[in-house]
Parts: sequence; C-alpha cells; structure tokens
Amino acid sequence: MTGAPVDRSRRPAARRLLDDLRQARVLVLHPHDEDRAVLTEHLKRLGCAVTALWPLPAALPPETDTIFVQVDDLPGEALPALLQDRTPAIIAIMTYETPTALQAITDLNAHGVISKPLRPFGILAQFVLARYRRGYEGRLTGKIQKLEETMKSRRLVDRAVKLMAELRGIPDDEAYRLLRDQATARRTSLTSIAEGLLAAEATLRSIGLTIAEK
Repeated sequence: MTGAPVDRSRRPAARRLLDDLRQARVLVLHPHDEDRAVLTEHLKRLGCAVTALWPLPAALPPETDTIFVQVDDLPGEALPALLQDRTPAIIAIMTYETPTALQAITDLNAHGVISKPLRPFGILAQFVLARYRRGYEGRLTGKIQKLEETMKSRRLVDRAVKLMAELRGIPDDEAYRLLRDQATARRTSLTSIAEGLLAAEATLRSIGLTIAEK
C-alpha cells in the first residue's frame, strides 16, 4: 500500500515558513501557569526567541514582532496603549467566549485566536496564520501609502500646471511640457518643480505680490 504522492514543489515554500518562524521574536503575555508553560515550551521547540511576562510590562521588549496575549479580563486600553505605534502579529488566548474577551479580540485586531486549555496542536497553525495576515496587512498598507503619495503628487502637479498656464497664457498641455522640461534639465522630479513653483507663488502672495506673467 502506497501513501499519497508528495508534492516536492511545495517544500521550499514550507521551508521558508519554518525559517520565518525561527526568526520570530515572540512575547507571551500570560499568567505563570501550566498553559503558559505549554505555549512557551512549544514555541521554543520551534526555534523562536521567547519572552514571557505577566502582568503587562510598561514597555514592549525591543524587536518584538509577535504577541500571544491572554485576553480574559484584560483591561480594555491596556495593550493598545502598550503597542503605541508598534504593529506585531497578535494571537489572542481566551478561556471563554465572553463579551469582554470577544471585544478585546476586536479591539486588538487579533490576527489569530487559540482557546484554553492550551495544547501544542493548533498553536503552529495560528502562529503561521497570524504572521501571514500581519505581513499581508503591512504590504497592503504600504501600497495604500504609495497610492496616497502618488495622488498627492499628481494634485500638486495639476495645480502647478494650472498656475503656469495662467501665467504664460498657454494651454495646460504646453504648461505641463514646460514643467517637465525643467525637471529634466535640473535632473529632479516633476513634483519637486511643481512644489517650488507653488511655494514661490504662495510666498509672493503672502507679501501682496504676484509672479509676473511672461
């Protein structure tokens, strides 16, 4: 009797997942009991660097990128205040599905959930899922920021084109070409040229002057 065929093409991806977990810097926020011992020992067997603390510390340990946190009776603003501008993957640990615990999961935007009593089975799956979700959120946030910057630059250029067209009495497309040619000649971005023109116009207006038309 033969087993199911092994898809060898997926082995490199699986290896990368495990390598990523071994590089994780994990913080376990949980009272010192058997559940915490099960969790921390399993994480250490995976090769992670693990720090376990309770109660919540005044500040997160440096380089923490994943947090397992017990949410039962967790003060509502305690962990969000501790996180500040940090964005680790968060796995919530809960005993009962109480309204308080469910609200804490929502408030923390938890990337994974495990229930007590803790057992090794299931921890790895939630660990992988949480880190993947956090990475996806980070990539999505980066794309959104880049799009916002692009739109901001486009609005600046559009304003500068309108100003140049008004000053020179020329069509918008010709004004755009003038600004683009200046950017090329100065080896700078079109956005920088647009910002310079708009800043000069704003400065002159602030003292009651305008840029002379040509």
